[in-house]
Amino acid sequence: MAAPESLHLVCPHCQAVNRLPTQRLTEQPTCGRCKAALFTGEPLAVTSAALEAHLGRSDLPLLVDFWAPWCGPCRMMAPAFAQAARQLEPHYRLLKLDTEAEPAMAARFGIRSIPTLALFRGGREVARQAGAMDAANLIRWLRSVDV
Repeated sequence: MAAPESLHLVCPHCQAVNRLPTQRLTEQPTCGRCKAALFTGEPLAVTSAALEAHLGRSDLPLLVDFWAPWCGPCRMMAPAFAQAARQLEPHYRLLKLDTEAEPAMAARFGIRSIPTLALFRGGREVARQAGAMDAANLIRWLRSVDV
């Protein structure tokens, strides 16, 4: 299957949907509305509304870290998740959803333990992994399930 000619990307700053030619994905694209960088090399903290926007409109695979501020393993994994974002962007978007602040979204996705990583493609969950991981294992797991 050939790569699409263009992708829809949700801006991490203003939530505008941008259409970007696929060949420009690695050229540090900016948002057409707010002019901010579409990729920051950092995980994006999202609310329920922002997660819905990404799930509904982004053509990129989304890796969501369901976490909570009181969770020790979640805090321990945060630097590894950030390191993975630097390595995986612009081919993946890494998001963090605080399950304490957004319990309805955690319930919607059946999050029973944290941290839990969920991979979404086309708005659908395609893989899930519970427990903290270092960056190398996180990337290895992601590449093993996203073929």
